[in-house]
Amino acid sequence: MVWDLGYFGAPNQPALPSGRPILAVGHSFGVLWLLQETNLRHDAIIAINGFTCFAQHRDFPAGIAPRILARMRKRITSDAAGVVANFRARCGVTGPLPAEPNTQKLVEGLEALQNRDMRPAKVTACLCGAGDELVSQAMSRACFPGEKIYWHEGGHMLPLTAPAWCAERLRELACQVS
Repeated sequence: MVWDLGYFGAPNQPALPSGRPILAVGHSFGVLWLLQETNLRHDAIIAINGFTCFAQHRDFPAGIAPRILARMRKRITSDAAGVVANFRARCGVTGPLPAEPNTQKLVEGLEALQNRDMRPAKVTACLCGAGDELVSQAMSRACFPGEKIYWHEGGHMLPLTAPAWCAERLRELACQVS
């Protein structure tokens, strides 16, 4: 079952099944979102290219400089499609956007990236890209100290660029949760 936060169309948040273990898998901001959703029941969380804190703070030097988020926030209201296309290109994703971006949802997401800090948070495991330009190795280690981290040579879009590798790790980890 897939939840969609509505950045490109209507949100989709289906009801969760009851009576069986739930393995929540989040990619990028989805991990931070899962960690703050206290009403969302799950037995384990797997992070893919995820983080528990994104913006650089005095006690989190591995984060992204706030000026980068401020620049995106400033431009997003006048050119949401351009900002998203530039971001996707930086992450190695080319081609057209899936739909017209929802500017309000993107603004809310950028504000959460700037302000939300879910440290310390425990996840079952993290699938990280050694070549991720957005979530650096230092950020991954700072967000998930002591957690089980699996490294792949890829970048920030492991579900798209290394789907077989991600699926294999998820199958292994799902067996441990059930």
